[in-house]
Amino acid sequence: MFKYKCLNPIAGVGLELFNNKYDKCEDVNDADAILVRSASMHDMELPDTLEAVARAGAGVNNIPLDKCADKGIVVFNTPGANANGVKELVLAGLLLASRDVVGGINWVQSERANEDIAKLTEKEKKNFAGCEIKGKKLGIIGLGAIGVLVANAATHLGMEVYGYDPYISVDAAWNLSRSIKHIQAVEDIYKECDYITIHVPLLDATRKMINKESIAKMKDGVVVLNFARDLLVEETDMVEALKNGKVKRYVSDFPNTTMAGAKNAIVIPHLGASTEESEDNCAMMAVKELMDYMENGNIKNSVNYPACDMGECIHACRIAINHRNVKNMIGQFASVFGEADINIANMMNASKGDFAYSLFDLEKAAPEEVISRIKTIDGVLKVRVIK
Repeated sequence: MFKYKCLNPIAGVGLELFNNKYDKCEDVNDADAILVRSASMHDMELPDTLEAVARAGAGVNNIPLDKCADKGIVVFNTPGANANGVKELVLAGLLLASRDVVGGINWVQSERANEDIAKLTEKEKKNFAGCEIKGKKLGIIGLGAIGVLVANAATHLGMEVYGYDPYISVDAAWNLSRSIKHIQAVEDIYKECDYITIHVPLLDATRKMINKESIAKMKDGVVVLNFARDLLVEETDMVEALKNGKVKRYVSDFPNTTMAGAKNAIVIPHLGASTEESEDNCAMMAVKELMDYMENGNIKNSVNYPACDMGECIHACRIAINHRNVKNMIGQFASVFGEADINIANMMNASKGDFAYSLFDLEKAAPEEVISRIKTIDGVLKVRVIK
């Protein structure tokens, strides 16, 4: 029996996927697995019994990835599950930034008691006029699940789309419309585009990538959209660019004291993935990842351990080993099995940075003394008997 703990409310359509091998628990110290959305785990004491954490969403800033990896805890996320919800809000952001819809609505509210509002509207509406996005150049920085959807949708709206991503995946490339212009240098996005939208993860290399220097390379009157992470933008530089008109509009999904109320900023209360469909998709994907890992030892969409999938075990026994990525680990595991007269029917090993993961299907069950010997090997972080 596996026990799981939800640190945030998780959509019922996801939790319903758990079979009778799973029980929900209230105390994290009893949990084999954790489901989380936005709750911060950085100050949590992680029990030794914890095997996995699944984030129902893409970002994992709220999870101590290295700490989990050191304890042999696999952290999953759900890339692409909320991509359509974010894409639709990005498109809304493009339109809100092009036509002063927000300003117009606010004006109507301020004049709602005026009996002459209909007449006054014809005089005042010119203050909220804008431009159309058809024919404008849109630069997309990051062509992952969301970036590709935004790019393809923007072409259907008549925009000329430029995409930049030096690490674009094969799947993303296949899904990208042939009309997208693939740009080799991000500076060309800055120089050419009327609208720029950011869809990259927050890494050391991308932190505050939109700053005074990059803004200076952009066209005058550019519109910048950020539905990825607030720390991708140096917001004090953005506020100054909005004031002096270098940037016409900044659309952000991340409210804070710097941007809330800033001139020409449209700040949305983190609604990118806040749709019923996105929450359902994330919950279902997270639960499926947990179940496959707990029951089969397979890893898919982990952010701190490598992908590793051997399907269901059809042999007598399956052993899963989380370990450090150092030489001769496989040889040591094989020696332990060999000395116990256990033949390896199938195996898989993969690494990711400093950590690695190995699955062994054995032709007969491994006794406890074999498992204990593997646990004592230097560099081994966790050992599980899957079957």
